[in-house]
Amino acid sequence: MKARLIIYDKDTDELGNTIEIKMWQVPVTKDAPHGYKYSLVYIVGGERVIGYDNERGKGDHRHREGNETRYEFKGLRELVADFRNDIAAWKET
Repeated sequence: MKARLIIYDKDTDELGNTIEIKMWQVPVTKDAPHGYKYSLVYIVGGERVIGYDNERGKGDHRHREGNETRYEFKGLRELVADFRNDIAAWKET
């Protein structure tokens, strides 16, 4: 099975910042044991301030202002909810 794009959304929020969500269904592998490849990013002033992805060799993880931490993938809906919650929390700071 080849990678199949299942979601692509790119939008600008009320502050003029970019929110981009990309998700693919992929074969199950060590790097994608759940069968999904994804990249979610929040860009402010041309720089990523929040991101979620499962880059090959790193597995599921998230980025916040230059810090990278492991992420426990629980499903696509939860992934998007966690991403949007991180954006809302960042806007409050």
